[in-house]
Amino acid sequence: MAEALFGDYQFGSEEKALLDRDGHLIFPGLLTASTCERLIVALRNVIRQGAGATKGHEPQRFSAEFDDYLESLIAHPDMLALARAILGDDIRWDHCVSLVRPKGTPAMPWHSHEYSEDVPELGFIRIFFYISGFAHDDGGLKVIPGSHLFRDEAIRASDDEAMTRGWMQDKVHPETGDPLAIEYLDAAPGSVVVMWTHAAHGVVLRKPDSTTRYCVVYAYRNPGRPSQARWITPEYEQKATLGLQELLPLY
Repeated sequence: MAEALFGDYQFGSEEKALLDRDGHLIFPGLLTASTCERLIVALRNVIRQGAGATKGHEPQRFSAEFDDYLESLIAHPDMLALARAILGDDIRWDHCVSLVRPKGTPAMPWHSHEYSEDVPELGFIRIFFYISGFAHDDGGLKVIPGSHLFRDEAIRASDDEAMTRGWMQDKVHPETGDPLAIEYLDAAPGSVVVMWTHAAHGVVLRKPDSTTRYCVVYAYRNPGRPSQARWITPEYEQKATLGLQELLPLY
């Protein structure tokens, strides 16, 4: 039996409604202590291998191909239970990316991601494991609740002012009718954040006197359209690892 990834949590109709309304959902401190410890070891292993990376097959982007523990989580029962509770039974794994941010790491500009703009019934989620957690002003995630409902893959802005004066201007939440607003999140260590792929998000500067923020993201989607974010090498796709066969194909 696989070691549990998560502590106790609930994901029912109320939580699904919040995710669908806001575009993201936080599970504070959901990762077990053992999971956090093993993830940090795995991510440090990925970082070490990054020094000799081959262009086009970087450990940071193809993280599960470079570490056995990260690979083992792709088809972990706890991971698949959460992904399928959101997307339904027919899912594919899309990528696993290391998002480690050392102290002083610059802010990440506002952006969104693509997937199946023409068939909105096909979903795509990212499941972030924030092992170290974050504060809203120190490597924190910032979001715009409701932005995912525009299903706009081209949301881009260099900073909050550019976002407010640009893409956000005069837009209201399609469900609530409230003006769109930027929200800065806080997350306790071990938190898990689930986010729809079209949600606008960015990351604030990691303070120069802070510590390394350890994070890894796993993405899953309903098959039916190509995915520009699908970072799986052809060689890895042919792996016969138990539990992965049905998750690796594009369709």
